[in-house]
Amino acid sequence: MLYALPRALRPQHLCKGLLARSYTSDRAAGGLEIQVRALEGPDQAITEILMNRPRARNALGNILVGELLEALAQLREDRQVRVLLFRSGVKGVFCAGADLKEREQMSEAEVGVFVQRLQGLMNEIAASSAVMGLIETTRGLLPGAGGTQRLPRCLGVALAKELIFTGRRLSGTEALAIGLVNHTVDQNKEGNAAYHRARTLAQEILPQAPIAVRLGKLAIDRGMEVDIASGMAIEGMCYAQNIPTQDRLEGMAAFREKRSPKFVGE
Repeated sequence: MLYALPRALRPQHLCKGLLARSYTSDRAAGGLEIQVRALEGPDQAITEILMNRPRARNALGNILVGELLEALAQLREDRQVRVLLFRSGVKGVFCAGADLKEREQMSEAEVGVFVQRLQGLMNEIAASSAVMGLIETTRGLLPGAGGTQRLPRCLGVALAKELIFTGRRLSGTEALAIGLVNHTVDQNKEGNAAYHRARTLAQEILPQAPIAVRLGKLAIDRGMEVDIASGMAIEGMCYAQNIPTQDRLEGMAAFREKRSPKFVGE
């Protein structure tokens, strides 16, 4: 999963904090459920969050979700790294979805809180061999984490209903054909083809003006929640916020001088 954060990030202090902790669900295996790594060299402004819960196939349990949200909350306050990649430390698996075994032990109130915490954790890049779907109805459940709201906006109401009602599983190629994912790639021997495609996409985002990317993301996300007139108003406010930035002036100067811009995120 590739996620453009609202702000640039500086992960060094966070990496130490997360890597120093142990998480109870995988403590016996000596592993960590979440690891944060800052890339170096030309990818210096990219940070990776590695999900590593092999015994549960990276299923989203309370600990994994909690640590993901904690990491994101801290990373959003940083100003150096511009792109965040989600990847799996479990070969052949990205994420098995919600941890149904854990959910079975929850009270109704606990389930409600847990589902709210899942919102925002979505996958957009897949290998052609990937399998995905909203299979909750096959388990007597309703899709949570915004599934019944986001999917119709992406695919249209009719197709979203079909996928949810049938619980159908899709290959990466099928998901690409209906617009559920942005890209699909042939799987490689290492099983990390989707990660390499995501990293290439991150490298394309990296040189762009950080504030413009952040405000563009904000305008899209907030605009999708309201009617078109309100969405245009949100876009206008985001546009106005970008006007006085140094990066906008640098971008215009670079265009006039026929050179590559040097954005600083200010």
